[in-house]
Amino acid sequence: MSHASQTPHVFYLHGFASSARSTKAGYFADQFVQRGLQLRCPDFNEPDFARLTMTRMLGQLAAELERLPPGPVTLIGSSLGGTLAILAAERLARVDRLVLLAPAVMFAKPGHHLLPPDRLDIWRRDGAMRFFHYGYGEERPLDVAFYDDSLRYSPMDAATRQPTLIFQGMHDASVDFRTVEQFARTRPSVQLSLLDDDHSLVASLPRIWDAIPSFLGLP
Repeated sequence: MSHASQTPHVFYLHGFASSARSTKAGYFADQFVQRGLQLRCPDFNEPDFARLTMTRMLGQLAAELERLPPGPVTLIGSSLGGTLAILAAERLARVDRLVLLAPAVMFAKPGHHLLPPDRLDIWRRDGAMRFFHYGYGEERPLDVAFYDDSLRYSPMDAATRQPTLIFQGMHDASVDFRTVEQFARTRPSVQLSLLDDDHSLVASLPRIWDAIPSFLGLP
């Protein structure tokens, strides 16, 4: 997969119940603007968080890529945004490389969803459940269609061959670093960095950024 000498289009894909205005999105946007590049940050909460699904996110991202001028596409995905990046890399030919931050590679597998089985039963019974949304600073309802739709996808089994950097915290309570190690082990194109950090990886952002310019071939 040729990265050529074209300037990359770089996207930041935010995590679940986060937003395009998160701490990490802002940090990376500032770093890229200093390099003369725009960081594109789609808001996957739109048009309605309640009806969010992985299928909708994939469609939204695909539509954004179709509107771009020529050039390779890099996806920087955080947590569920990392899951989205993996699935998009398998489906969208323009995706040239990936930077994954605590990617939820086992998302939708038994024991790795947002809720334990008893709470999933309640979610299905009620049709919707409220989750704290960090982007809005309050609880927001989410339809059970999000859960049902997520079962259609398996990021761990995705056929991705793009050059990939993964940064994973060793003290992550949301994503088990051993599952990320398993994901990386079967993909020669992946370079995994295990960090002394938690799921947010905020403390490691300078360390993460240090690796990105050379990975993207930026001057």
